Amino acid sequence: MKRAGMFSLVVALTAGMLLTVSCNSCQSGKRSTVAETYQPQSPAFNADSAYRYVEEQVAFGPRVPGTAAHEACGDFLTAKLASFGAKVTEQRAEVTHYDGGRLPIRNIIGSYAPELEKRVLLFAHWDTRPYADEESDEERQQQPIAGADDGASGVGVLLEIARQLQLQPTEVGIDIIFFDLEDWGQPSFDTQMVEGDWWCLGSQYWAAHPHTDDYKAAYGILLDMVGSPNATFLKEEYSVQYASDVVEKVWSTAARLGYGSYFPARRGGYITDDHLPVNQQKRAPSINIINLKRDTPTGFGPHWHTLNDDMRNIDRNSLKASGQTVMEVIYLER
Repeated sequence: MKRAGMFSLVVALTAGMLLTVSCNSCQSGKRSTVAETYQPQSPAFNADSAYRYVEEQVAFGPRVPGTAAHEACGDFLTAKLASFGAKVTEQRAEVTHYDGGRLPIRNIIGSYAPELEKRVLLFAHWDTRPYADEESDEERQQQPIAGADDGASGVGVLLEIARQLQLQPTEVGIDIIFFDLEDWGQPSFDTQMVEGDWWCLGSQYWAAHPHTDDYKAAYGILLDMVGSPNATFLKEEYSVQYASDVVEKVWSTAARLGYGSYFPARRGGYITDDHLPVNQQKRAPSINIINLKRDTPTGFGPHWHTLNDDMRNIDRNSLKASGQTVMEVIYLER
């Protein structure tokens, strides 16, 4: 997801020093206890349910655009949103990629209370990377990844939120978008890099051609790589740049819920991700909830863009921390 050597992650090491690293996503589950002095206003987020939705996506195999597994999983996601009472819209298109080839895009949008003017946008990417280009073994780098964390985790959390929205609607309209073709940026093993914006092509397309004319939302929240054990959702820099008030809203809500260790009050780096085109096209001031690390070479978890990105790297406590926080934010919205 974020894209191997294609974008830089800036990590603050001291008050006056920054370290730039390449990237494109301690304690146990006890971290997820709800603060006793705060009474949540949202329904209880079911981490077992979210975990199951991640597992079901991974069972299709790598969801690489243009493959049978990708098409089958897209059908599954569309049917799930519809079964949870969303008005479902699909965007299908083709785009030219870095190698000159044409690739299909399938963005899947589920809308709740589409008649309401005030809206909140929740989104994640559902495709998986066709290259395990962070593998040390060159022979393994050409294999597609399972994408349990990088893709499926954010979608799994949003499916559980969709299920809850059907049972207990919010007072504002909610749009859930599963963006396609986020993770097919040029692989790091290529010797000649092609200039261009090759990551996040699904969100680029939607931001330029939204599913409703002149779409605007009060704000947006992206979930990407939110399933890893001991996740740390640092304050991503584009999020702070475009939507600092939303960052503070989400991080303060997480602290009240008792998830402050998952959402530490520390800055991360600039991550090229699906929230960037949404911000650049001014569809919604959007933030990125993403697991960032200061102690790995990539700035992400060690399984990032490797064949180890499977269900072993999905933790219910992390799903709960991110999902319950987002739910509390939207259920408090008026």
